[in-house]
Amino acid sequence: MFFSIDADGDIPIYEQIVRQVKLAVADGILVGGQMVPSVRQLASDLAINSNTIARAYQELQSDHVLEPLRGRGMVVRRDAMKRCTKARNSLVAESVRRALADALAGGMTTTELRELFETELDRQSAIIEKAKYVSGNGNA
Repeated sequence: MFFSIDADGDIPIYEQIVRQVKLAVADGILVGGQMVPSVRQLASDLAINSNTIARAYQELQSDHVLEPLRGRGMVVRRDAMKRCTKARNSLVAESVRRALADALAGGMTTTELRELFETELDRQSAIIEKAKYVSGNGNA
């Protein structure tokens, strides 16, 4: 699994890991029963303190996304996808709310926002489709 960590960002590193694991589960990249890297391994891979990884894993365990597999490490819970999909939708909704509030407070009209949204949605969809095609996962 690939993590993108912004050490200088506003979001704590452990929370970035929690979010990315939840998004990976919601997207089906991580599936129920799949092992996640050990705390030590992930800390080494990301050059992050192991306590930070342990905190993220502890939160994911509290959120019923991960569970310990005695003597082997942590695995994704088999029932985690629904929970993670709901978390992903909440994160996206909150981001959209903030962006809309900022745009409206900055003077953009609803028409401008709709046009911007449609344009960006089309652009992002094309990027995703192209990536699927290039990776061989597309139907073209």
